Amino acid sequence: MTSWLRRRDHNIFTNATSLLVCGLLAGVVVAAAAFPAAAMSGLAAKAGGTTFASLPSELKDFSSPQITRIYASDGRTQISQFYDEFRSDVPLKDISENMQDAIVAAEDRKFYEHNGVDIKGVARAFVSNNQGGSQQGASTLTMQYVRMSLAYSATNPQEVIDATTDTPKRKLTEMKYALQIEKQLTKGQILERYLNIAPFGNQAYGVYAASQVYFNKKPKDLTVAEAAMLAGMVKAPTSFNPTTESGNEQITARRNNYVIPGMVSMGKITQAEADKAVKEKVPSKVKAVGNGCVSVAKNYWGFFCDYFYRWWMSQEAFGATTYDRERRLKSGGYKVVTSMDLKGQAAARTEILKVEKDTDRNAALLAGVEPGTGKVRVLAANRKYKLDDPDDPENKLSSDPAKRAKGIRGTYPNTTNPLITGGGDITGYQAGSVFKMFTMVAALEKGLPLSYSINAPDQYKSGYIISSSSDSACAGTHFWCPTNAGKESGVWNMWGAFGKSVNTYFVPLEEKVGAENVVAVAKRFGVQFRAPEDAKLAATETSANQWGAFTLGVSNSTPLDMANAYATLAGDGKYCEPTPVEQITTADGEKIDVGKPHCIQATTKDVARAALDAARCPVGDSAQLGNCKGGTASNTRSIVDHPVFGKTGTTDNSKTASLIVGTTKLVMAGYLVNPDWQNHTDYMSHDVINAAVQYSLRDYMEGKPSVQFKTPSSDKISVGEQRSIPDVTCDSISTAKDRIEGAGFEAVTGSSVESSCPKGTAAGTSPDGKTVKGGTVVIEVSAGKEEDEKETPTTGLTTVPGRRR
Repeated sequence: MTSWLRRRDHNIFTNATSLLVCGLLAGVVVAAAAFPAAAMSGLAAKAGGTTFASLPSELKDFSSPQITRIYASDGRTQISQFYDEFRSDVPLKDISENMQDAIVAAEDRKFYEHNGVDIKGVARAFVSNNQGGSQQGASTLTMQYVRMSLAYSATNPQEVIDATTDTPKRKLTEMKYALQIEKQLTKGQILERYLNIAPFGNQAYGVYAASQVYFNKKPKDLTVAEAAMLAGMVKAPTSFNPTTESGNEQITARRNNYVIPGMVSMGKITQAEADKAVKEKVPSKVKAVGNGCVSVAKNYWGFFCDYFYRWWMSQEAFGATTYDRERRLKSGGYKVVTSMDLKGQAAARTEILKVEKDTDRNAALLAGVEPGTGKVRVLAANRKYKLDDPDDPENKLSSDPAKRAKGIRGTYPNTTNPLITGGGDITGYQAGSVFKMFTMVAALEKGLPLSYSINAPDQYKSGYIISSSSDSACAGTHFWCPTNAGKESGVWNMWGAFGKSVNTYFVPLEEKVGAENVVAVAKRFGVQFRAPEDAKLAATETSANQWGAFTLGVSNSTPLDMANAYATLAGDGKYCEPTPVEQITTADGEKIDVGKPHCIQATTKDVARAALDAARCPVGDSAQLGNCKGGTASNTRSIVDHPVFGKTGTTDNSKTASLIVGTTKLVMAGYLVNPDWQNHTDYMSHDVINAAVQYSLRDYMEGKPSVQFKTPSSDKISVGEQRSIPDVTCDSISTAKDRIEGAGFEAVTGSSVESSCPKGTAAGTSPDGKTVKGGTVVIEVSAGKEEDEKETPTTGLTTVPGRRR
C-alpha cells in the first residue's frame, strides 16, 4: 500500500497537468468540431486561451526524400538508383483502392467524417490513458501526416524532437495544424500525401517503396491481403516486420483480426473477399533494395556508374559542399539519363574478356568518348565492380612485393577503384607515345607543316638536362639522349614519324617548339596531371620547359583523359569536358542544363584536321594530305572498317601498352597496365590491348554510316612554305652544305649512291626541287661510276661527264 501511495504522490503533478492540458484540448476540439468555420477564430481562442492561438497553423513547405534513378542513354534501361530513404511519390490514382481503404481501416476509420481531429477519440484516449487502461493516441490520419511533415520540414535536431516527442504540447500543435490542413486540402490529397510519406520498415518509405520491397509490384496492383498487411505495419514498422518470426506473427494477426475486419465493417470489401484475403500468407522475405553503384543492374555497368557518382560530387551546381551534393543526389528524386551506350558497353566488356580475364592481375582498361560533345559512351575493364569481402576475400595478394609483404590484397578480380577514369588514389598510368600527338599539335600551331622534315638518328643528343647517372644520358654527359624502339634513323616528316613512332624525330621537334608549349597543348586537351610530380612539372612554363621526356608519354594519364584528348582532334579542335550525362530532370519534371556539353576551342580547326590526317598513318589508314610510311597498328583500318585515326603507345620495358583509335563517332582508348604495381616486370602485349580496342570500336560502329574526316581549308598547313633547293650536283660536300644552309634549310650528309659525279662529291639531294622552309635536306654522296672514269689517250687526262663548272 505504501508503495502504491508513493507512486500516486510522484505522479500527482503530472496527472494534474495532463488534466489541465486535456481540458484545454477538449475545449479547443469541441469548438473546432461544433463550429468548424470559426475554429481558428475567436471562438477557438476563447475555448483554448492564448496558448492555442499562439501556435502556428501553416506547415512549412518541404519535400520528402525521393529516389534518384539513373538510366542508360536510351532513357529506359535503369542502371542504378540512389537514396537516403527508399521512396518515390505516386499520385492517388496510381494507388489501388484496396490500399486507400486499408490504411483508413487501420489508422482512422472516421477519416471521412471529421475535420482533422476526432473529438470522441481524444476523450476516449484521455480517459483510457489516465485510468490505467491501454495507451491510446487518438491521432487521426491528418494529425499523423502533420507529425511526419513537421519532422521532414525540421531545420535542426530540436525541431525533430519537438515534432516527435509524445507531449501534450505536441498533440495540441498537431491538432491546430490538422484543422487548418483540412480546410486547405481534400481528403484525397491528404490521403495521397500520407501514403507517400509513411514509413513501412525494411528501408521502405511511402507506398510505392513498400509495394516494391514486400511484393515487387506497383501500388496500383496491391490485393486486399497485401494492402491490409502494409496498412497494418504503419503503426509500428519494426514490431510488425514480417521478416522476423515474432513480427510475422504479429502483423498476420493485426492484418487478419483488425485491418481486414475493419474494411468489411466500412463496407469496402465483402466477407467473402475478407475470408479469401486472410488465407493469403504474409511474406517472410523482402526484395533486396539496391542503392548506389555497388547495386547496378549489371555488374559491368559499375565503373560507369562510379564515374557518374564522382562527376556529380564534383558539381557545385548541386551544392557548395560534397555533403550537400550527396544529399541532393540521394533525396532529390532526379531522373538522370546518362551517356552510357548499352551496345558499346556490352561489346567492350565482351572483347576485353576475350583477351584478359577478371582474375588476371593485369588490367585492360577501355574508355570511349564522343567527339564534339565529350559524352562518355563506354567505360569497361576486366574487373568486377565490387567491394572485396575482407572476411572471405576473392582478391589475390598484391603483385607489389612491398604491399604483399604486408598482406595487402590487389584489385583483381574485385575493385571499386576508378581505374579507368582516375580519382582518389588513382593518378593514372604512363601511356607512352600517344603523347606525341601533343607535340605535333604544338608544332602545327607554331607554323611548322606536316611536311616538316627532321633527320632522326638512332640516338639523339638533346639539350634537356638529366642526371649524368641515368641510363638515358649520353655517356659522360648530363644530356638526355633518347633512342628509337627500332631501326628508324633517317629523314622523316610528321606523317611518317607519327606513323612509325620515331622518338628521335619528336624529341628535336619538341625542342624546336618548346616543351612548355607541348605541355600547354596537353592541358588544353584535358590531361589532368593527377600525380604530384607531374603536376609540379606542368605548373609553370619554366618547369615544363625542361620536361623533355613529356613527348614520349612519361606523364600519368587515364584512358578517359586520352580518349577525350584525341576526340578533340575529331571534334575539329573543340575540347569538351567529359560528361556522363545526356539529360537531368528534376522531380517536378524540369529539365536542367547541368551535364550538358561544355566545350572550348582548344586549337584551330585546321590544326586539328592536319594532326588527325597524320594520325591516320599509325592505324593503317591513308592520309589525305600526304603519304604514310607504315604504321604500328596497321590492321586497325581493316578491322574497324571505317575511316580511322589514332596512335599506339609503349613505355620502357613494355610496362604499359596503349592504343587509341577514333572515328567521327567515337574515340576509344585502351591501356594494358598493372594498376597495383606499375614497376612490374610483366611484358604488356599490344596484341592484347589492340584487339580489345579494335574490335570494341568495330562493334560500336556496326551499322553506322562511314564518314570521312574533314581536311584543312588550306594546304599550307600540310606542305608549308615551299622553297627551292639549290642544285648541288657534283659540288663538294662542304660547298653543297653551305649552299643548302644558305637557302634556309638544314643540310645533313646522307648515304652513298651511284652517280656520274666524282666519288665523294654531292650526287644530289633528297628531296630535290622544293621542300618546306627550314626543313631537312639530305645530301646524297656520290659513290662514282668506275666505267665513267676513262683516260683520254692523247692527253692522259680523266674526263668526268656532267660536271658543272
